[in-house]
Amino acid sequence: MNNSTLTPHLAVNDGEAAIAFYEKAFGATLENKHPADDGKRLMHAHLNLGTGALFLHDEFPEFGGEGAQAPTRLGGASCTLHLEVADADAAWERALKAGAGVLMPLDNQFWGMRYGQIKDPFGHVWSIGGPVKQ
Repeated sequence: MNNSTLTPHLAVNDGEAAIAFYEKAFGATLENKHPADDGKRLMHAHLNLGTGALFLHDEFPEFGGEGAQAPTRLGGASCTLHLEVADADAAWERALKAGAGVLMPLDNQFWGMRYGQIKDPFGHVWSIGGPVKQ
């Protein structure tokens, strides 16, 4: 497993809107997307984000309840996605302007990082962190 890569694969309730949000909020770029047979939902989307990738798909509850579900269906997120950036304040403002909500205000933290948490419009929790602001 020395050459493994971890890629978050998010379930959302509006794939096209999620792509637009992640592009605007985090500067993600769309690599490719594959619509579902119904022409309304996305089976898969691949976005590039910084040096990594972010996958997403719409929910497909008709295939059973054992797969990934959007936080809006679960009643909350099951994890936090961390975005490490050089300028946490700029990234924070960009995300808020795109429609994210504040969960934990961005501030210099006791562990030596400028850090805060937001919730995206699809219910996923993101932390944004970077160097302490002097």
